[in-house]
Amino acid sequence: MSDHDNFSCGYAAIIGPPNAGKSTLLNRLLDHKLSIVTPKSQTTRKKITGIYHNEDCQIIFLDTPGIMIDPMHMLHEAMLKTTRETLREADVVVALIPAVRKETLFDREFTKQLFHDWLTREKKPVVAVLNKCDLLSKAEQKEALAMIRKELKPEKAMALSALQGTHVDDLVEALQPFLPMDEPLYPEDILSTAPERFFVSEIIREKIFLQYGKEIPYATEVVIDEFKEQHEEDPTRKDLIRCSVVVERDTQKHILIGKKGSALKKLGQASREEIEKFLDRPVFLEIFVKVRPNWRRKKGMLKSYGY
Repeated sequence: MSDHDNFSCGYAAIIGPPNAGKSTLLNRLLDHKLSIVTPKSQTTRKKITGIYHNEDCQIIFLDTPGIMIDPMHMLHEAMLKTTRETLREADVVVALIPAVRKETLFDREFTKQLFHDWLTREKKPVVAVLNKCDLLSKAEQKEALAMIRKELKPEKAMALSALQGTHVDDLVEALQPFLPMDEPLYPEDILSTAPERFFVSEIIREKIFLQYGKEIPYATEVVIDEFKEQHEEDPTRKDLIRCSVVVERDTQKHILIGKKGSALKKLGQASREEIEKFLDRPVFLEIFVKVRPNWRRKKGMLKSYGY
């Protein structure tokens, strides 16, 4: 560790619209798959903490749910509340603006609203990041950044590609001046403050997003009912994980299970393989499917699921 006189540490919230690449960026920064990533929007529902270390700084990145202008139900409202609360925790904000192959170069209307409704009132320093910059030519990137600087007036503006890893290291450098503390908050071997069971539920949710189409992933919540670490008592025994996949209707339950249980078996196998990779130990995974009508619209149920 370097001399603490030159060391900086603090919280950086990553915010932006759904599918901006927030989780991809966090994973790239940590060089570790912490946040689940799928091609579908609104994959992230809760705040995910990822801790970046180098010899000059420690940045506690806070990955947030995508910001929706018009929330459709209470789950969306709970996700937006999470993002608002996360912004208040942050010392600096990474505003992720996805580039698009259109004349506008990025969604200017949404981005203006993001800055006006979310960032101006919080009065936090903002580093505006044009993500997916590989979609644009160098001239287009320059033009887009000039627009962002002129119209939105962030403290800094830069372009990167979280997917390709282009200029990601430059982001750490850009954030450092806004980190207030001179001592690391966490040991170097810690990547997140979230418990293992949280990541297990997230892995299963990711596999649901990847395996099932249409409304199924959005109507689904994963609850860990039992997480028994048996390897500590006996290294030959597998950890026991029992979980419930909650859906809103019987028809969704039938789709999740599939003909003669084939879809659920496939889900279980894909989830178990990734969980074992993440935990670095064998597990016994059991998945049950439960119907809880309209859980996304019920305050009590959302609270019980951690929203």
